[in-house]
Amino acid sequence: QVQLVESGGGLVQPGRSLRLTCAASGIIFEVYTMSWYRQAPDTERELVATISGACSTNYADSVNGRFTISRDNAEDTVYLQMTALKPEDAAVYYCNAQRRLIYWGQGTQVTVSS
Repeated sequence: QVQLVESGGGLVQPGRSLRLTCAASGIIFEVYTMSWYRQAPDTERELVATISGACSTNYADSVNGRFTISRDNAEDTVYLQMTALKPEDAAVYYCNAQRRLIYWGQGTQVTVSS
């Protein structure tokens, strides 16, 4: 059974940092492209960052330079380090694993507010 379990969300003030973690199980993690998506209320889910099995990364323009995606293939874990957070970064953040099939986590809420 495939599971992607996100953690690390919470309430943070603008300008502060937060690190999200996604622990995967039930997949051969190192061959999967891992991504973080986010969805704010009344908006479509959007891609935030992607990291391939070879650790090639891509970012949405809105987070480039502020967010860093990384992975630990020994721990089957992917991270999203978020810095200089803005109110518009507030959303539910979802972990995604993709190869021939696509898997989603349940999401973790990030709230950015003073």
